[in-house]
Amino acid sequence: MIVIGHLSDVHIGATAETVTRTAAVMRYLDALPADLDAVLVTGDIADHGTAEEYESAAKLLTSRHPVLIGPGNHDVRAEFRRVLLGRPADDRPVNQVLRTPNAIYAMCDSSIPGEAAGHLEDETLDWLAGVLAGSGGLPVFVAFHHPPVMLHGPGIDGIRMHRTERLEALLAEHPNVPAVLVGHAHTAAATTFAGRPLLVGGGVVSTLKLPWEGGVSFAEAIDYAPPPLIAFHVFDGARMTTHYRVVP
Repeated sequence: MIVIGHLSDVHIGATAETVTRTAAVMRYLDALPADLDAVLVTGDIADHGTAEEYESAAKLLTSRHPVLIGPGNHDVRAEFRRVLLGRPADDRPVNQVLRTPNAIYAMCDSSIPGEAAGHLEDETLDWLAGVLAGSGGLPVFVAFHHPPVMLHGPGIDGIRMHRTERLEALLAEHPNVPAVLVGHAHTAAATTFAGRPLLVGGGVVSTLKLPWEGGVSFAEAIDYAPPPLIAFHVFDGARMTTHYRVVP
C-alpha cells in the first residue's frame, strides 16, 4: 500500500498566518505514527516569488517523510530553483522526479512565467515521457499545479491548465499512472482526467467558496478562516482512495 500526503498553495508571504499554518501542517505530518511514502506540495509555495519567501519555505517544508515540491503560478522559477533546490537560477521549467522503491513521483512545472493560467511546455512533456518510459512498470504519480479540467469554481476555471491534448495522449499510453494530483483551486475536489482520477489538494493558506456557498466572484470566494486542508491518497495496487483532513 502506498500512502501519499498532499498539500498545496501555502503562499508564504500572502498573510501573517501563512508561516504558522504551514508549520502546523508539517508538524501534523511529522507526528503521524506511521511513515508516508511521499509528501507532495503542488505549487504556489511563495506568494510573490521572493528569495525571502523561499528561504522561509525551505525551513518549513522539511519532514521525516520524503518531500517533493513543485511550482505554481505565484512562484518565480529562477528563485524557486536557486533557493529551494540549491541549483543555478534560470527560467526553464522546474521538473523534478522522486523515485522510491515502490513508486515514482513526477512533479511537472505547469506554470507560465508572468501568467496565472497553466500549460505543460513541450520540454516538460518530453521530460515526463522519459520518466514514464523508464518507469519499469512502477506506478507513476503525475503531479503539477493547475487543474486540467473545469472545477466549477469562480476565478479558477479561467486560469486552469489549457492545451491538454498532448498530456492526455501521453497518459493514454501509460496505464501505470494511477492518478494525477494537482492544486491551485484552494478546495478539495475529485474528478477525472484522461480516464484517471484527478485529485485536487485543499489549500493551506485559504479556501475558495463555491458559487452555491456564496463565492460568486473571486473576492467573495476567498476565505482565510477555515483551517488548512490536506489529503492522504492511498493506492492499494488497484484502486485510489483519498481522505481529506483539516489541520487545526
